[in-house]
Amino acid sequence: MSTTNPVRGDGIRLAIVGLGAMGSEMLKVAVGHPEFDVVVAADISQAAVDAARTRHPELSFSREAEQVVTSTDVDAVYIATPPDTHAALVIRALRAGTAVFCEKPFAISLEDSERMLAASSGTGMVTAVNFALSDRNAVLLIEDALTAGAVGTVVGVDVRLSFPRWPREFQVGAKWLSGRRQGGFVREVFSHFAYLTDRLLGPLQVADARLGFAVGETEGAERTAHALLRAGDVPVNVSGVVGAAAPELCEWTLLGTKRSYRFRNWGELEVTEGNDWMSVELDGERGSEATRLSRFAAAMRGEDVRGLADFAAAFRVQQVVEAFHVGQEVS
Repeated sequence: MSTTNPVRGDGIRLAIVGLGAMGSEMLKVAVGHPEFDVVVAADISQAAVDAARTRHPELSFSREAEQVVTSTDVDAVYIATPPDTHAALVIRALRAGTAVFCEKPFAISLEDSERMLAASSGTGMVTAVNFALSDRNAVLLIEDALTAGAVGTVVGVDVRLSFPRWPREFQVGAKWLSGRRQGGFVREVFSHFAYLTDRLLGPLQVADARLGFAVGETEGAERTAHALLRAGDVPVNVSGVVGAAAPELCEWTLLGTKRSYRFRNWGELEVTEGNDWMSVELDGERGSEATRLSRFAAAMRGEDVRGLADFAAAFRVQQVVEAFHVGQEVS
């Protein structure tokens, strides 16, 4: 997060740009959030606008995203458009003096990511990225355990991803997710776990990263992913597959000499000290769009915020993600 933004009136005047699965969810949360006033919601699709207007007839809607992000009637914008549009919208918003809360993936290229990061530098505007694991209560617990030395020496991290189908059922309307240029589970899902590892253990380096595609497929997203990464001296093994006859699995395991943690399916946490895995009873809020909006509001008030990803972290994640696609080492 950058420094602070002026907030006028009773609430932060927020625009929602992009009304797909994530944009619609954030709109639903934001209209009931006590720290925000939703000024306008936008999407280039008339059908998406009509559907949102049916659910929120009291709001103003637009199909002109570029005009919305530069409006003087807006303090902050949440951007949930397809990732190849992020750079242009983010840069326009920042130049207009508007705070930005951007969906991940951050972008689809290092060039766009660098432009977004550079645009945010020195503006004094709050910038953040909506990584779902940034404020999960399970993540905060693991972070505290690492700080307290309860894990001992970290000797490895394993990331396992498995999807019966891609895109997942709730995302089938986002056609870009099935394509190689913008989509795939490495960009959409693994990026969360790259962020988690970066946050807890430090920046990742790529020793080897590979994607596998269906035979003869030139445009479709990856079917498999394998990588050996390193966070300092800690090896990070990544494997992912689409099409297995098995339940969807998203699993991140931290292996320590005193205690190990296994984080599964976005909210379940298990721990072991060398015997069987045991479930951990988690306290406090799970972490959600609502809690991250609260953290974003706190950042706009100039407060120090734990559990909100900034553009610098998103850029580091993008470096790792793009290494899968271009086959280059990231250092």
